Amino acid sequence: MSEGVAQDPTPDVRYAKSGDLSIAYEVLGSGPIDLVHVPGFLNTIEGRAAAPSIARLYEYVQRFARLVNFDKRGSGLSDRLAPGEIPSLEERVEASTVRDLVGPGSRSSSAAGMP
Repeated sequence: MSEGVAQDPTPDVRYAKSGDLSIAYEVLGSGPIDLVHVPGFLNTIEGRAAAPSIARLYEYVQRFARLVNFDKRGSGLSDRLAPGEIPSLEERVEASTVRDLVGPGSRSSSAAGMP
């Protein structure tokens, strides 16, 4: 790891309710703005924590933002979908659900799609 914000390799996972499902998320850092990471395909909290290049990126982002990561419904540590269920785009991108839970209206926030 490089100098800067220490990165715990074990994520502190929390859960937000979205309908009947629980969505896994983590909050890293304490910067003045929230940056919600919208994950790409097959990108999970546990997988991101194990990738050195992603860990360095997260260290950098934590210098100026509180980084919020989440696992999309049906992936990673979030609840599984019912067999044959195909979520809508709005359901698949849970960024607003997680953002509202982490800091409803109290902070400036942005969303970013990253691999």
